[in-house]
Amino acid sequence: MNNKSAGTEVVVIGSGASGLAAALTAAEGGARVTVFEKERSLGGTSNFFEGTFAVESDMQREKYITYSRDEAFKNIMEYSHWLANPRLVRAIVNESAATIAWLQNTGVVFSDATINMPDSPRTYHVVKGKGEAVIKALTTRAKEKEVDIRLSTPVKRIIKQGATIAGVVVEENGEERQVSARAVIIASGGYANNKEWIKKYTGFDLGVNLVPIGNVDKMGDGIRMAWEAGAADEGKSLLELYRVGPMEPDFAMGSQIEYTVVQPNLWVSPRGERFCDESVAFYDSLVGNAAAKFKEGFTYSLFNDSIVQRMLERGIDKGVVVGVPPASKPTDFYREIKAALERGSKEVFVADSVEELATKISVNPTVLKATIDEYNQSCEKRHDELFAKDSKYLWPIKGPKYYAIKARTVFLGTMGGIKINEKTEVVDKKEAVIPGLYAAGYDAGGMYGDSYPIKTSSGLASAFALNSGRLAGKNVLKYLGK
Repeated sequence: MNNKSAGTEVVVIGSGASGLAAALTAAEGGARVTVFEKERSLGGTSNFFEGTFAVESDMQREKYITYSRDEAFKNIMEYSHWLANPRLVRAIVNESAATIAWLQNTGVVFSDATINMPDSPRTYHVVKGKGEAVIKALTTRAKEKEVDIRLSTPVKRIIKQGATIAGVVVEENGEERQVSARAVIIASGGYANNKEWIKKYTGFDLGVNLVPIGNVDKMGDGIRMAWEAGAADEGKSLLELYRVGPMEPDFAMGSQIEYTVVQPNLWVSPRGERFCDESVAFYDSLVGNAAAKFKEGFTYSLFNDSIVQRMLERGIDKGVVVGVPPASKPTDFYREIKAALERGSKEVFVADSVEELATKISVNPTVLKATIDEYNQSCEKRHDELFAKDSKYLWPIKGPKYYAIKARTVFLGTMGGIKINEKTEVVDKKEAVIPGLYAAGYDAGGMYGDSYPIKTSSGLASAFALNSGRLAGKNVLKYLGK
C-alpha cells in the first residue's frame, strides 16, 4: 500500500451513496479515509435513483409544504407496525433536511420537492442528473478532501484486536494485504446477486421467479464480514420488490408497452384469477408484495383496444419515471406491439377472443372468462365488489382485440442484514456495540418493518443510504475523538 493508505484511520467498504456520504463526512471532520470498491467504477446502483426523501427541507419550506418530521416518523413507524427501530428511524428522518442542504453544498442540484404518486406527502426531492450526479459530486468533493478511493480492490476480511476493530484485509493486484484502521464503515450494497442467500433468506430462486434490477456482483460481502466479526442480523429477508414487464432483452427499460403494464387495469395471476386492487399500481412496494405471492415469478396485465385508445387520448394514469409523468401518451404502443409480435415475443400476447388469449398465456379459458366477466360487471356497476378499486380505474375489457403482457416480479435490492443502532454502530447479539464498526445503506437493517414504506416516504431508500452514511461519518468522528 502507498503511504497515504498506510495512514488510514477510517476504511469505507463500498462507493455507493452511503459509502461516499460516510467517507466525505468523516474526511470533512479531519479523518484520514480510504474507500475500497471492488468494482471498476463508482456508485453501483446509486447511479440510478431519481430522487430522495426529506422533510422540513428549505425546498419544502419555500413551497409551504408543512409535512413535519414528527408526521414522517409516526407514519414510517406505523407502516412498519413498529417493527422498525424507532431510534434509527427518528435519526434518519431528523437528519434528512440537513443532508439535502449538505448535498447542495457539494454541487448536487435538486429540481423540485414534489411527489410521484397520489395521496402522499411531498417528500421526493428530484435530483438533476439522477444518482449519477450525486455520485460524481460526492466523489469530486471527497478527492478534494484527500479521500483515497481504490477501485477494483475488494475487502476480504475485517480485522479485530480483542473486541475492537483494527483494520481490514484487501485484495489488490492479486495479492492480499492488511490495512490498519481504527474504524470500518460497511456500505457494500446488500446481497441482491447472491443466489444462495436469496434462496436461503427469502425463498425465491434468483433469475427464475425473482429478477434483480440494476444490481451487479452484490454478494453480501460486507454483511458476511460483519457477521464474522460478531454482528447480529436484522432485516436480512427484506427485499425492495416491484412488478415490471415485459422483460425480454429486446425490450428497453421504459418502453411504451411497459407504460401499459403498470397502469391500474386488470391484473391476473398465472392461473388467470384477479389478485388485487390494481390501483396499488401507484405504490411500488404494495405492487411488489401483491405480485410476490406467486412463486412462478410473473403475473399478467390485461387490457383491450378501448383502454389503449383511452390512454392515447387522455394519457396514462400512473407515471413511469420522472420523465414520464401521468398524462403521458404511449403514441408508439401499436408500433412496439407489432414489432414484439414479429420477433416472436413470449411475453406479449394479442388475441381476438378471451378464449384465444387464455390459450396463448396457458390459462384455463373458463377461469379467465369468469375473471373478465366478473370484472366487466364491476365496471358496469361502477363498483368493485371484490377488491373495492376506485371506480375511476374501472374500464371494461370487451375487445375487439385482447392484450396480455407478462409482468415479472423484480427487486431493486436487499434491505438489511447487519443490526445497527441509531448511531449506525454495529451491535452484537447481546446488543453490545462492536467498537469501531459501522454499517449503512442496504447492508444495514432496522429502517423498515416487513416492507418499504413508499406511500408515506417516497425516496426513503436513497435517503436511508445517504443519511445513514452521514450518520456513520459523524459518529466515526466522535469515536476517533475529532
